[in-house]
Formats: sequence, structure tokens, C-alpha cells
Amino acid sequence: MQDSAALLPSPFAHGSRLGGFAEDRLLAPEQAIVAYFTRASIVPVGVERVALSHAFDRVLARDVVALEDHPSHRRSTMDGFAIASADGVAPRRITGEVTMGLPPPHAIGRGEALRVPTGGALPDGADAVVPQEDTTLEGDSVTPHEAPLAGEFVTQRAEDISAGEIVLLAGRRVGGPELGVLATLGYAEVEVFRRPRIGIVSTGDELVDPSEFPAIGQVRDSNRYAIAGALAAFGAEPVHLPRAADTPEALRAILAEGLATCDALVTTGGSSVGARDLVPLVVGEFGAPGAIVHGIRVKPGKPTLLAAVGAKPVIGLPGNPTSSLMILEAIVRPIVAALVGERGARPRTIHAIAGAPFAGRAGWTWFVPARAIARGATLYAEPFAIRSAQTSLLARASGYVTVGESGAPIEAGSPVVVTLFSCGGAPIEAA
Repeated sequence: MQDSAALLPSPFAHGSRLGGFAEDRLLAPEQAIVAYFTRASIVPVGVERVALSHAFDRVLARDVVALEDHPSHRRSTMDGFAIASADGVAPRRITGEVTMGLPPPHAIGRGEALRVPTGGALPDGADAVVPQEDTTLEGDSVTPHEAPLAGEFVTQRAEDISAGEIVLLAGRRVGGPELGVLATLGYAEVEVFRRPRIGIVSTGDELVDPSEFPAIGQVRDSNRYAIAGALAAFGAEPVHLPRAADTPEALRAILAEGLATCDALVTTGGSSVGARDLVPLVVGEFGAPGAIVHGIRVKPGKPTLLAAVGAKPVIGLPGNPTSSLMILEAIVRPIVAALVGERGARPRTIHAIAGAPFAGRAGWTWFVPARAIARGATLYAEPFAIRSAQTSLLARASGYVTVGESGAPIEAGSPVVVTLFSCGGAPIEAA
């Protein structure tokens, strides 16, 4: 692997911005991320306390520590009878019943039993439960069919969680299972990282609102909505900023507004090296570290800008719809995760068989959109041709397959890993 720091000074041919990208100076995706985090200090934007009912999909800002044992007492896992296992298969006299939500009415002695429901508390003197269907009842006497074992059908105290145990680590996203743990441990409120406000700036004189009918040469401003969906799926709060015309003054004004009101910015369009690609130059006016990575050895999305102004990331995405969203999913996601405070975030993947060859290029990383198709018990992934300007391509795909720098194609019939889109994509089809 090439040294990232050595590649940073000039990604442009002949050291000139308008000379085009010097491809031998571009970083691979992994190098670009390492180079970015080496120079940019990205941290979560703050902590707030929210009610448990509003904690879903938030990221924990503090470790969750159990203040008590769970269960706090021994419980039955079956409807049956609480007994002493030492009595073997001898008959027991039924002396009462455990009521859900109440402590046992009394302890039991040898030769005695209490009826107990699933989840009911075990009385003192009992060390096992015999299920009702495994007994013979005669009047107020119950006889097990087989000798019970100590601890059988019993949940012991602290079997699940012990007091003082760290149950959930800070940086973990809260889902349904985590909400259940928090409620069980008595956390009515939770400290979570604040959702970072990420401003979205579309650039280009050709853009019009989705409500308008585009004239020749115009296109609807669709990228901002795809970007907003992805950012929301990552755990951020997308903020729609005004579109920027292709002038330094217009772009400068909107970036200034965004940097004053948001925790990060994502632009789309104007990130390459042409005369109208103003984003890299204007971002550099706002302070260090400025542009850290400009251009990545990847398809789609080569003209990507990874920059920062102070601790605020500024990401310049290409204007082509497929490139814009693919780079956000495949490369920018770790940057947003750092702002959100999420640790160890990993995209969801599925394993499949290549239904057709996945092409690549030597020395480059290709993110190839793919649809997943289930044929019987086997899951196949079929590639789409990379067409950066197509808006519908990623909506037709379930995710993407990464073809590495060897350039060797992934042949049909070979195993592949499909990375699923975080913010949608086509469902798995059934052939």
C-alpha cells in the first residue's frame, strides 16, 4: 500500500488544478479515510438526556451500568410446582399457590409443593420446578413422573445481569433489544449524543426544484434528498440549505451560513477540477485544515473532496447521482459515525453467488451496484453497469459489491459479499 501522507500534496496533473487529476497520486478509499482522520479532529457534537421513549436509534453517550441484579429473585420458567429436588419422585402435598406479582405466600418444607406460574417467584425451600404436564395430580397431592434436578426450570437470581455490570457500552446505537435492557434496568431517561446537524448544499446553475418542470439543460435537484435520507439513516439530522449558483460569491455565502448553523456540511456538485468546480477552492478560504483528500482512486466517485474547517467536516460529493450516494455510503459513512458518536458501526452485508461477472480495473476500487435475487435456497448477486449519471440505478440495486485493486473480475459462480444500502435500495427479489 502506498504511503498516504506522501500522496497528499498534489492530486492534480502537473500540480495544476485545471490540469485534471493525476491518477497515480490518488488515494485508495482506505487510504483516503486514514488520511482524513489523521488530519481532521472529528468528535461527537454534544450530549443530551432523552426520555426512554425517544431513545430509539440514538447513540449512547455513557456506559449503561446495572444498579441491581436481574432477575432480583429466583423465578419459574414453567407453569408447574415449586419443589425440593431432594424428595425425588415422592408425592408432595400442595400447600398453596404463588400469585404473579406477589411474593410466595410461605416457604415449603420437605414433602411440600406450591403451584407456580411461569415467571412466578420461587419460595424458600424450593430449588426446582416440575412442569404441570410432568406430574400426576391426586387431590391435594402432586407426584413427579421423574426425579427432578436441582435448578431445573428455574431462572436464578442475577442469572441475566449482575449489579455493577456494564451492560451496554457508550457508542452503541439503541435498537429494540437495547430499549428492553434499559427499561429492565430502570433507565427512564438516557444520555445520548446529540444528532449532528449536517447541512446539504446542492451546487449548479442547472438545478431546479422537484416541483418544477425542467427546461432543456436543467435537472431537478434530486441529490439533496438522497443525501438527506442517507444522513438520517446514519443518525444525523439533515438540514437543507439553499442551492448555490456557480459563482464563488454565491457558494461562499451559503457555506458561511452552513458553517455558522451546522456541525458539518455536505455539498453535491462542483467538486472536480473544472473551471466551474468551485467547492475545493472556496472551502479552503474558511480555514484549516481545508482540503485533506481531493480525488479518490475509486469508481464511481473519483472527484470527491474530504475537507474540514476546524472540527467541522466538509464533504464535497460529485454531482452525478450514483456517484454522490455511493460515495456517501461507501466512504463518508465513518466520518458521520464519528460525529454521531457511534463506535464500531458496520454496514449490513449478505453473502451471495455472483450471477454474472463483476468487472474491475487494476489499481482501482470499484463499487459495483448489484441486485440480490433468491433462486430457491441460493442467493445470487447480479451486477449493474456503473452509470454515474443515472438517478434510478441505486434504487434498482439492493447494495453494492466491492471489486478490489487487483482488477481481476469476480467471475460468475464465485462467492461475493453484497453491502446493503443503509437508506433503502431494492429488496431481495424472488426468481
